[in-house]
Amino acid sequence: MKDDGHEEIEATKAPLMDHLIELRSRLIKALLAFGVTFVACFFFAGDIYNILIKPFVWVAGPEHTKFIYTALLEYFFTKLKLAMFGAAFVSFPVMAGQMYMLVALGLYRHERKAFLPYLVATPFFFALGASVVFVIVMPMLVKFSLGMQQLGGEGQPEISLLPKVGEYLDLMMWLILSFGVAFQLPVILTLLGRVGIITSQQLKEKRRYFIVGAFVIAAILTPPDVLSQLSLAVPLLLLYEGSIWSVRFVEKKAAADKAREAASAQSKPAE
Repeated sequence: MKDDGHEEIEATKAPLMDHLIELRSRLIKALLAFGVTFVACFFFAGDIYNILIKPFVWVAGPEHTKFIYTALLEYFFTKLKLAMFGAAFVSFPVMAGQMYMLVALGLYRHERKAFLPYLVATPFFFALGASVVFVIVMPMLVKFSLGMQQLGGEGQPEISLLPKVGEYLDLMMWLILSFGVAFQLPVILTLLGRVGIITSQQLKEKRRYFIVGAFVIAAILTPPDVLSQLSLAVPLLLLYEGSIWSVRFVEKKAAADKAREAASAQSKPAE
């Protein structure tokens, strides 16, 4: 009996060690991807920052665009922060792919095929949210901020906007992260619909609650101006409607697969 228990323990060691070795391998590859992209992003940090300030340049004009930093190493640390943010963004497909290949070891083939579209959709919707920030939200926010300047004259001082490099980057990163995560709504809801936690009918019935929730989320994640909040709330409402259609499509596909399996089982000759 003692030998049987010892053999059982020894039999479980090999699979456990194999999984640990596989985990280490995937982590090393993910960290290498992050490290390489971090070095590349730091090397081109100035060029990347010039791209990020394009929304400001579009609104203010090149001749009126001036950024400042008030500490000796502020711009250096801003470049470090930018390199980390850029590395996380650029290396995400590699890191997500490594995570998928690790998780896929414990999944059946049909489960891996079902999970793969969500892995592809995640960076797509994140990039879509980042694009909305770059093209719509930041230009509106810059225009709103520039409109609050005060020209100097008789009896009143001049009040001009001089953005700091670090604060502008912090705002841009926060908006990109907020919109990127918020735009994952169709991916999350469709995945929940696929596993049967929610249905398209439930989403339709809760639509009015989500309308209120979308504006609450926008008020929390965006700067306190109406334009920025609408620029997030309206896309969220559109994404919610798209999620209802997506969940309905998943339900129809699941029903068709069940009917096909039932028909196949009936057509088999009885033993």
